[in-house]
Amino acid sequence: MSNTDAKQSLYLEDLYVGRRFKSGEHAVDAPQINAFAAAFDPQPFHLDEAAAAKSPFRGLAASGWHTAALTMKLNVASLPIAGGVLGLGGDLAWPAPVRPGDVLHVESEVVEMIPSRSRPDRGVVVVRSETRNGRGEVVQLTTMKLLVSRRPVGTPG
Repeated sequence: MSNTDAKQSLYLEDLYVGRRFKSGEHAVDAPQINAFAAAFDPQPFHLDEAAAAKSPFRGLAASGWHTAALTMKLNVASLPIAGGVLGLGGDLAWPAPVRPGDVLHVESEVVEMIPSRSRPDRGVVVVRSETRNGRGEVVQLTTMKLLVSRRPVGTPG
């Protein structure tokens, strides 16, 4: 399912293990990498081409936190969870760097559903997301727990 297929707000009842979502795209360039790094992760391999060339990255690379922020932006647009994408924690890995010129998208899949025993109006949904560049390389792998509301009585579904 793409973000264009999912116009309605989704509740716990609308999700199931195996349901997939695919985001739109976001193009990354050097000014974006530099601006994010200057504000939030001011390390030479995110700010300076010459320093980056001498680093383990062997070239300018986006901060992992920049990649995470872009992933969140793309997920918010493609996972139309009623009430918003409310994270409860998860795992995060960056198997490859994001470079200037990369075009990112996120492919997500529901991998677990945990209805709340104590709060019948909600549950936890575990979503595995792969952020990929235009070459198909995974640049971020995330498994996140999301708080998802049940459909309120009287809400069409």
